[in-house]
Amino acid sequence: MYSARRRLYPWAAALPKKFATSCSTLWGLGSLNAPGTWGSAAGVVFYAALFAGMGLGRYIVFSVLLAYISVGICDCAERFLKMRDPGCIVLDEFCAIPFCFLPVFHSEYSAWGILLGFALFRFFDISKPLFINKMQDFEGGLGCVADDIAAALVSCACLNLAGLALPVVFA
Repeated sequence: MYSARRRLYPWAAALPKKFATSCSTLWGLGSLNAPGTWGSAAGVVFYAALFAGMGLGRYIVFSVLLAYISVGICDCAERFLKMRDPGCIVLDEFCAIPFCFLPVFHSEYSAWGILLGFALFRFFDISKPLFINKMQDFEGGLGCVADDIAAALVSCACLNLAGLALPVVFA
């Protein structure tokens, strides 16, 4: 199975151990209490700085590219740390946050919408209902990242439905 993963992201094998582990833990955020929440919060700041107001096409391309890079880095970090999806790896939450705020009905969310999206994402990421838990069954970095992206997409659906009923969600 490792050789199949190596073909999906051959560049990841060349990553230095220190870089892969530092990047996957977001340079120490993963060592704080409630690391997933800190990784998600960093993702919200990243979303607000770079993704908010971006056109849908570019938004999707950048989100998928960030997820692809994160899968490779998380795969390397898992191998170096010799653990499967350890809590200290928070790059998976970080890269999933833009999927939570996909501009489905509107291009921007209000501060309330961002707060609601963050809360929904943490709820679905922690509880892993529906099919989200099964996404962790994928090998390596894909399993590390896929459940978070699934939680973000479910959060996105809920957030956009809430936005239809509560206009305060959208900017």
